[in-house]
Amino acid sequence: MFSLSFVPPLILTFTYEESGREIFLYSFIFFFILGGSIWAATRQQNLPLNISDGFIITTLFWVVLAFAGSIPFYFFGLSVSDAIFESVSGITTTGATTIVGLDSLPKSILLYRQLLQWIGGMGLIVLAVAVMPALGIGGGQLYKMELPGSHGNQKLTPKITDSAKALWKIYVGLTFICAMLYFLSGMTLFDSIAHSLSTVAGGGFSTHDESIGFFNSAIIETVCIIFMLLSAASFAVHYVAIFGGKPLKYFYDSEFRFFLSVVLLIILLSLIVHILSNSYADVFSAISSSIFHTVSIVTTSGFTTENFSLWPGFLPYLLLVGAFMGACSQSVGGGIKAWRVLIMVNQAYKEILKTIHPNAVLTSKIGTKVIDAKIAEKVWGFFSIYVFIFMFLLMAMLGTGLSFETAFSAVGA
Repeated sequence: MFSLSFVPPLILTFTYEESGREIFLYSFIFFFILGGSIWAATRQQNLPLNISDGFIITTLFWVVLAFAGSIPFYFFGLSVSDAIFESVSGITTTGATTIVGLDSLPKSILLYRQLLQWIGGMGLIVLAVAVMPALGIGGGQLYKMELPGSHGNQKLTPKITDSAKALWKIYVGLTFICAMLYFLSGMTLFDSIAHSLSTVAGGGFSTHDESIGFFNSAIIETVCIIFMLLSAASFAVHYVAIFGGKPLKYFYDSEFRFFLSVVLLIILLSLIVHILSNSYADVFSAISSSIFHTVSIVTTSGFTTENFSLWPGFLPYLLLVGAFMGACSQSVGGGIKAWRVLIMVNQAYKEILKTIHPNAVLTSKIGTKVIDAKIAEKVWGFFSIYVFIFMFLLMAMLGTGLSFETAFSAVGA
């Protein structure tokens, strides 16, 4: 399946008469034969899959595809380290890049970068869940690992393959609608397709060095904001809203409401600081910039229209703290996930009440659901490990001579 990612760039090399067609052609042939051989050799096997196998397979998918994806970058002139960095950044939808001068690159390699993010966005693990049963391997553990949120123990459909297909339909549908709206808003056909791939993937790759700011269009920014928010929402909620015929599910979902509340709070604080510091010539510019960059950074998408690190006061750090929380569970966004933060906030509030009322019998709830004590323990355990790794990497980055802001944003990405 991964070999198909080389086909659209290959077609563009002929369409725009660009060089590099051999790179994509040979890469397609090699990985198609390799993948086909593995499939043929294993399709008759029906092996049980335990949790440890699920972890290994999940990790190998990310590592192998990241290294495989680096090959075109290397043959286009990047060093080995830069090629691997670009591929890993794409597959993991991190959005960081070592490439300067995107506007002058061939369209084929630009589209390839966007496709890497699109594949990595939501599809990599769900694709594994869909493909594994075809290879005779169960995928329940993988499904549970990648969908850990409030719907994580509930299958969307009786069969995992049907769930994966339904999620892919939503993913492809969002991409198509996003591309169409980008095009109608003034983007070229190529830019609209390319940016829809990275927007829905929550990755932030662009075909221009100035990112979304290149277009200087409020309409395009609005479209981008809408789809960054949609991509940050749980795809299980999307499924219930679309296939379950319950469009109001978005408003009833506790996690999504909490996520939007955090986004709105950061927007409000940013706007107040901008107005008080006269950062912009007019209020409209302050509003549009506050909304766009808050949504972009908190959802971990990473699109920009300006250098937000130059914002006054504590605002750049506030955005990075928002990104630390990240998007909703079962979405393409990064971060700790909003549902974990919601559980920790709820648990902390309960402990405060216990201190004030020692004899009170209190239960932690999110909406109407009671939070099991074991779930809360796992969330706090995950948070502890997350913070430890974050601080370790932050110290390592600071040791290289980077500023605190640069190091924090690099680790947070």
